[in-house]
Amino acid sequence: MIYKIEFKKKTKKIFDKLDISVKLRIIEYLEKVASSEKPRAYGKKLSGNLKGYTSFRVANKYRIVAEIKDSELVIYVVAVAKREIVYDDIE
Repeated sequence: MIYKIEFKKKTKKIFDKLDISVKLRIIEYLEKVASSEKPRAYGKKLSGNLKGYTSFRVANKYRIVAEIKDSELVIYVVAVAKREIVYDDIE
């Protein structure tokens, strides 16, 4: 199974402003997760008001927060940022 990667519109704008080396690492990581049979195995399930989302660590400084939709084979990225602020922007 290969999952499709989609970005929330606001998240895509933030992602596009990142340094090219960071973007490449994030894309490479997302492609690895998307091609996995079990994409959740690469991340950490979130709880509380973020229940239903999975957090992925990239390059120790950055986090990707995504909703994995198994029925549609989609990884929907809702936030990409440094770990100190990534959870602040999720609605």
